[in-house]
Amino acid sequence: MITGGASGIGLAMAERFAGEGMHLVLADVEESALAAAEERLRSSGAEVLGVVTDVADAAAVETLAETAYERFGAVHVLCNNAGVVTTGPSWEQSLDDWQWVLGVDLWGVIHGVRAFVPRMIDGGEPGHIVNTASIAGLLPFPNIAPYDVAKTGVVALSESLHGELGAAGVPIGVSVLCPGVVPTRISESGRNRPGATAAAPLDIPTQRTPPPTALSASQIADQVHDAIIGGRFWVVTHDGYREWITRRADAILGGTDVPVAPTL
Repeated sequence: MITGGASGIGLAMAERFAGEGMHLVLADVEESALAAAEERLRSSGAEVLGVVTDVADAAAVETLAETAYERFGAVHVLCNNAGVVTTGPSWEQSLDDWQWVLGVDLWGVIHGVRAFVPRMIDGGEPGHIVNTASIAGLLPFPNIAPYDVAKTGVVALSESLHGELGAAGVPIGVSVLCPGVVPTRISESGRNRPGATAAAPLDIPTQRTPPPTALSASQIADQVHDAIIGGRFWVVTHDGYREWITRRADAILGGTDVPVAPTL
């Protein structure tokens, strides 16, 4: 079950999982893109169910869970992946900007955990949860504060969930996905903003001209697959950020100035 499954990393994960013979439930708020993704996956032989879903709506995610279980009887891999972004100084971003980004990027994951994890536990079968955060959840960047806040929250939620399931002896693993630059349509996420009218794409330099270190969505999906198979919690996809994660930890422990990582 993959939210944000009609494009980008979500669709790449769906294609990777379909290659392993998994049945798929894709959730996305963009109906036309979801229908196209369904058709694309079915043409490759996958069994797939698409459900138009706004993950910021708790009731919609509960309905998604009910629909998935009615169709397939179980969910073994849950990918809380849907994401959006806004840009600008934190004090200039509107309350609506904050509510929209936190609603999708953080509350969407919370809703997914609350709707699916109890059902997965009750099923008594092994499973795995993948929560899509970002390198911005480990190294917050300027001018995307709502996104930074949401993704940091996803990291914290994932760590808590991992500990809780382990302490309960439940055979469900957790991974938190923290990718760097991946060319997707996230700069165009305003196209799906409630009440918005044909919002122009955001000018995000790393999306307009990806750096040489950028990875494709399919490369990210391969790493997610390997993390599930290997039971690995941290999925930090871009090696260049590891040094900066260490620098940030050293700054925290040493009480020194906050390092701002470069875009890699």
